[in-house]
Amino acid sequence: MKKAVQQIMLGTVTGSEAATRATLQRIQAAGYDGLELNRFMIHPTSLMVRMMTKAAGMPTGKGGKLDWKGLVEDAGLSVVSLHADLGSLEREADAVAAEARELGTDKLVITGMYRFDYSDEKAVRELADRLNKAGEGLRKAGLSLLYHNHNVELLPVKPGLRAYDILISDTDPEHVNFEFDSYWFTDGGADAKEWMRRLGKRMKLWHVTDRGARQSSPAMTPILKCDSMELGTGNMDLDGLRAIAVENGIGAVVLESHKNWIDNDPIKSLELSAKWLNGRF
Repeated sequence: MKKAVQQIMLGTVTGSEAATRATLQRIQAAGYDGLELNRFMIHPTSLMVRMMTKAAGMPTGKGGKLDWKGLVEDAGLSVVSLHADLGSLEREADAVAAEARELGTDKLVITGMYRFDYSDEKAVRELADRLNKAGEGLRKAGLSLLYHNHNVELLPVKPGLRAYDILISDTDPEHVNFEFDSYWFTDGGADAKEWMRRLGKRMKLWHVTDRGARQSSPAMTPILKCDSMELGTGNMDLDGLRAIAVENGIGAVVLESHKNWIDNDPIKSLELSAKWLNGRF
């Protein structure tokens, strides 16, 4: 089972080819096997996209100018999956599929979408249909489509029915499966283990981070803001989640956090998380 790092963690440490090589070497030395890449980070992007992601705490860096295939291979790593947006996949499926194959992965991941109303039942059912069609095309090309959740999929579309219920029931397991993010559902107030059990073998990848708080200065009150933490340092039942992920037969566990790193350094953060991962995978 592979251990990987989501590329979104690396925007601040991939500002040049030399910096990226050094970053990937440290990732490999920490015990990781690969990366999960994002199409918007391996291609040149507009100023607006860069500004929006930076404002959200996820700077894209200058990775759009780099040869990621060569850099990953030189570091002794692999690409476990490639994140893409659904619109691009619908407009240029052949090009996206060819890029994934060139990078050496057979998994394309669609993430929960910006400015989409997950409380609208009709819209969510239409989304499931779009995912089915995109996944069917990819399957014919020898690739698989996974859907990655955030917390918006927990929105109810009507009493007793959430958006994620529809995405599970209305998608064809032959064409669509899941990359489950336990942090987002836990942060949204859901029982992540219950949802993982429900996904079963349809859960192909596991996105993981811990949850807690890091106090950088004396607090005025004991109430601390929750945030992502290095694995094993927060309050999530990671061992319980891991047991279900392994039972589900996942192909890789992917670390992702956006901020709150040790000394504001994503490399120090992922190195500490690697100690938990290496002891369990």
